[in-house]
Amino acid sequence: MKIKATLDKIPGGMMVVPLLLAATINTIAPDLLRIGNFTQALFVDSASALIALFLLCAGAQINLRNVGVSLGKGMTLLAVKWIVGATVGFIAYLFAGENGLFLGLAPIAIIAAMTNSNGGLYMAVVGQYGKEDDKAAYSILALNDGPFLTMVALSIFGAMGFVDGLFSLTSFISVLLPIVIGMVLGNLDSEMREFLRKGSDMLIPFFAFALGMGIDFAAIINGGIGGVLLGIMTVFFTGTAGYFVFKALRWNPIVGAAEGSTAGNAVATPAAIAAANVTFASTVDLATVQVAASTVTTAILLPLYIAFLVKRLEKKGKLAQYISKSA
Repeated sequence: MKIKATLDKIPGGMMVVPLLLAATINTIAPDLLRIGNFTQALFVDSASALIALFLLCAGAQINLRNVGVSLGKGMTLLAVKWIVGATVGFIAYLFAGENGLFLGLAPIAIIAAMTNSNGGLYMAVVGQYGKEDDKAAYSILALNDGPFLTMVALSIFGAMGFVDGLFSLTSFISVLLPIVIGMVLGNLDSEMREFLRKGSDMLIPFFAFALGMGIDFAAIINGGIGGVLLGIMTVFFTGTAGYFVFKALRWNPIVGAAEGSTAGNAVATPAAIAAANVTFASTVDLATVQVAASTVTTAILLPLYIAFLVKRLEKKGKLAQYISKSA
């Protein structure tokens, strides 16, 4: 059986399939894997530990040496992603209903999905339409992996009085320390970076499954539909913003649009946020499913949107201009 090959064919399959499988098991037979010892420890209770290890591995991929001319592009994309995601999340908190949702979406899911991006999709687009400093910009974009930027947005909203509770300094450190340790290890030793990169890939289906074991479809039956909407918003809001900002700066706008996605690892962000501040625990299950659905939606929709933008530039006779500059 070619299990891995099959999962690789599914957008976000290494994360989405285990999560949905576990959620199905938890909904139909919640006690099936809650039998104690190693089985329960790995498949039910391991989410926090595995996410912490994943964040350490992800932190190791942040290369502080390869910034150079890519610094401006990377910081611009990072800022656009965060500003758009945080703004939409802020609007969601302002107009959320009594159930704490906005258009059926958990505000924490909006921020987590829209401020995080799929590095694989970005590199695929840039590999075809960008140049080396566009690729190197990902060393800066890696900063949006994990819960950090989501926590920053939520803390700002808390200080403004729009979110109940702030993150203490200890809470910030407790979530960020694995990332910082990984970043130090990866920048001190490139072999450690490569070693931890492999670990990062391996951990995704396991923490996704453990997260799924905390999800009951009966309580979040509308989560997937909301997640599709979230994915559409992510592509068109953040992708379009990146396109026009890059165009205004006379950079390749296709590269700017390449950030309009949600990364599979963003599915861990709601749980990490709730671990740092219990105030957000009530919407974790819903937010997790919506972020997962957004991951799949953006993986399918973003390439189609990029193709549309490329054809649009071709019709205007401007694509060759950007491609030649990106050669």
